[in-house]
Amino acid sequence: MGGIDYEAEYNNRARVPEHPAVMAGWVRDAAAWRGSHPPRSIPYGPGPRNAIDFFEGDGKGHIVVFIHGGYWQALDSSSFSHLARGLNAHGISVAIPSYDLCPNVTVEQIIVEMRMASRVLARLSERLVISGHSAGGHLAACMLATDWKAFDARLPSNLVTAAYAISGLFELAPLIGTSINRPLGLDEAAARAASPFFFQPPARGSLDAVVGEAESGEYFRQSRAIVERWGQAGIPTRFGTVAGANHFTAIAPLAEPNSPMVSRLSELAAR
Repeated sequence: MGGIDYEAEYNNRARVPEHPAVMAGWVRDAAAWRGSHPPRSIPYGPGPRNAIDFFEGDGKGHIVVFIHGGYWQALDSSSFSHLARGLNAHGISVAIPSYDLCPNVTVEQIIVEMRMASRVLARLSERLVISGHSAGGHLAACMLATDWKAFDARLPSNLVTAAYAISGLFELAPLIGTSINRPLGLDEAAARAASPFFFQPPARGSLDAVVGEAESGEYFRQSRAIVERWGQAGIPTRFGTVAGANHFTAIAPLAEPNSPMVSRLSELAAR
């Protein structure tokens, strides 16, 4: 891994100069979907960002959770409402949580917040499929690897049945020397403690890790590495690519009812 320019590999806004237009499209499309399909807001903690936008389906099958990205330091659920569209078209309920951001909290605290959100969603469904993009892909993997009985003895041990990570990060040490780490404040110990690659692999469930075809080599390495590591530990894993997609467009298929991504998540939710 010596000689890798981690700033170039992980600074996606620099890698994709057209990202402002893509993100403006998220805001526009999300507002349109919320306008036609107003979500229910479900609090899961004391803060204003501790809330879940819940886009209800037909009440059958598992809930699919989507955790947004932003390197744990930007954005909230309101930019991603339209990503419920594809699964809602199949009657599947979609939950999109916000969370507190670094530097106001640590990455480890955000992991705990997503566990708190999952605990609240357990009141609506005993089984969750958790998807996420970028930092959200990291958090989705963390949820699959969580010992739910240790977190809350009232929860089922198999609360999370699958994780679907889109261009996720699973080993955080490469970020330490980059500009991304300024709000995160990670050192080697904190990076390792928050890296699902080093967690005890899940005892149950499955992991899909997909990467935009135009992503940097580090994103491919990270997803392949966790698929291999957790697969060797005994759970079903899949690696895949999102054709023609960069870091910002990799999530676009979630809004399309007939996309392969929605088809796979529908399959996971129906188990």
